[in-house]
Amino acid sequence: MKKGIWWLQAGLSVVLTLFIIGVSVVGTLAFRPLYYADIERLRIAESSGYSEEEIRRNYDALIDYNMAWGDGELSFPSLPMSENGKTHFEEVKDIFDVFKYFALCGGILGAAGIVFMARKRECRYLKMTAIVSFALPAVLAVFVAVCWDTVFVVFHKLFFRNDYWLFDSATDPVITILPDAFFMHCALLIFGGIVAGALLCAVLYAVLRKKRAGKS
Repeated sequence: MKKGIWWLQAGLSVVLTLFIIGVSVVGTLAFRPLYYADIERLRIAESSGYSEEEIRRNYDALIDYNMAWGDGELSFPSLPMSENGKTHFEEVKDIFDVFKYFALCGGILGAAGIVFMARKRECRYLKMTAIVSFALPAVLAVFVAVCWDTVFVVFHKLFFRNDYWLFDSATDPVITILPDAFFMHCALLIFGGIVAGALLCAVLYAVLRKKRAGKS
């Protein structure tokens, strides 16, 4: 494999990895049935004091806000929100917007790269993507399984430069319907999506290698 092609394949593997991560994060954000199931599983109605219908309406408003493109304004149907809480959710949306661009731009650039590599009859970028995409969630999943509380705190300290994520339920009761266990379930679903993407790349690589070997 020529050196120039190797670097192009390495770059394409990075693009595809970011695409897989972006799709996994945005897909998890959009997958509302996970939260709906957790309402009963985690007894959120009992612990928060709100009805399941009210919990769903306010959660849906939060997801609609984060899924939308552009600068919208978050407004809960029946829950008050402090200025600090509003700022935190704006910062969270900014992070989700980054993953949306990973998915969108990674998909476009990745598709172009795949077509280019197909013409060059190269497919090692799929192997590279599979390795990187599998290794990342594998390492993080160990930390999540062993010390989720620590991971949760460290994540917020790394991505937020304030302590607005430390909600006071008196001023931001939305925190009562968003238990830590739900976020752990989201993390596991994201990891599952990334692993699925890695496995798909590995299978495609094996199939293409087999076809190439059969023609040689």
